[in-house]
Amino acid sequence: MNTSPVLNADLHCHSVVSDGTLSPEALAERAHLNGVQLWSLTDHDELGGQVRAQAAAAILGIDYVAGVEISITWLDHTVHIVGLGIDPTHAGLIEGLRQTRDGRRNRAQAMAEQLAKVGIKGSFEGAQLYAGNPELISRTHFARFLVEQGFCRDTETVFKNYLVAGKPGYVQHRWATLDNAVQWIRSAGGVAVIAHPGRYHLTPLQMTELYARFKDLGGLGIEVVTGSHSPDQYQTFAKIAVDYGFMGSRGSDFHDPRESHTDLGLLPNLPSSLKPIWSVFH
Repeated sequence: MNTSPVLNADLHCHSVVSDGTLSPEALAERAHLNGVQLWSLTDHDELGGQVRAQAAAAILGIDYVAGVEISITWLDHTVHIVGLGIDPTHAGLIEGLRQTRDGRRNRAQAMAEQLAKVGIKGSFEGAQLYAGNPELISRTHFARFLVEQGFCRDTETVFKNYLVAGKPGYVQHRWATLDNAVQWIRSAGGVAVIAHPGRYHLTPLQMTELYARFKDLGGLGIEVVTGSHSPDQYQTFAKIAVDYGFMGSRGSDFHDPRESHTDLGLLPNLPSSLKPIWSVFH
């Protein structure tokens, strides 16, 4: 396997099994058409699409690594940890993700109650229509409902006016711990990566604490080139990766052809200063 930074690797995307809108098979086809050479489906807290994704990738001749994106709570903020190269049949990982998914339904009902107070009725039932997996009903499904009902023009506008701290529909949820997530990933034979670090509303000191603890636990990489980062952030996080000795990862964070800023496989290459995370799978 090519281990250079110029490999077209897309190691972060979502299917209908979590909060994406395409099937694992459709994602594989899209990745193939866009020239992806190494692909991973990383659904939120769920492994149900892995067998389908791997089979579709094999048919199309795409190298595949099993993946997952685990939601954690860090200093009262939600952070995401991607696991790559995991064994999707590992009992400890499966049980850990089941525990993480618990409580989503109650949270969703509380979100709907808040939205009802500002005149938005039926959001729980509406969001469920967009959730391919009822166990994984999320803010994204509520956002799609709000767009469909005409409350906002797009999902980006939703997350400026609803479903975030201080706005209607926001309900804090306690996810897994960082320690749990990294342990589950490593016990399943995978490597842990901090997803889109530029997205978190944490202070520089809080981010420093996150990087340090993550490294102590055996975390190996951070996403540097991702659809969730602006181009100027690529170099910012490349430097952070070098400073901490992290490998760099690349992934579109693709969810939907209309909603996502970046399509599968259409990101710039990793900066040449970085050792790519896929070198682990060589």
